[in-house]
Amino acid sequence: MSAQMMATILSGVTWTIALSLTALAIGIILGGVLCAMRTSGVALLDFAATVLILAFRSVPPIVWLFLIYFGIGSGIVQVSPFQAAAIGLGLITGANMAEIFRGSLKAIHPGQGEAARALSMPPVWRMVDVIIPQLMRISLPSVVSYGIGLLKDTAIASTIGVPEIAFKASHVSQVTFRGLESFAFAGALYILLSVPIALASREIDQRLRARVAK
Repeated sequence: MSAQMMATILSGVTWTIALSLTALAIGIILGGVLCAMRTSGVALLDFAATVLILAFRSVPPIVWLFLIYFGIGSGIVQVSPFQAAAIGLGLITGANMAEIFRGSLKAIHPGQGEAARALSMPPVWRMVDVIIPQLMRISLPSVVSYGIGLLKDTAIASTIGVPEIAFKASHVSQVTFRGLESFAFAGALYILLSVPIALASREIDQRLRARVAK
């Protein structure tokens, strides 16, 4: 593989990272809102969140991207390929984050909240000082695992023209007719991006566990 071919595919790394982080940020915010709705104790909010989560998770990612880019973006609102991909992947991520957060909340011992109430801590401070730190520690491995999966899923954004790794590899393959080398190099890039994230997550998780143990 020539240096020019490698450089072309490498130029998609920035787009892949940017799309992953943007979709993950959208998903974490949306997931927090949906989780709050599901655990609010208000039947209407719980039902609405359940329907949204089911809808976001049931529709294939590529359909969401096409719906947003070719549907909404073609006439209602002007949407760029990157924006459509970030929104589409963000919706799906939000649904999954909501379930991760809800599961993490269930893992927190009820006595934690009861003890905070016994100390007359205001609800906001109970959430900030007691619940959220534990929620972050418990949900971190699942969030990072999903984030790594999301990094790989950004490849579908190539179908609407986002110039990320898979898009660049496809372009090089079509121009040079060297598809095996192009996509093998693209696969290696995804591995190189994913492994450090997984290792860093494991280290952070171990430190958080050690801090809690103290």
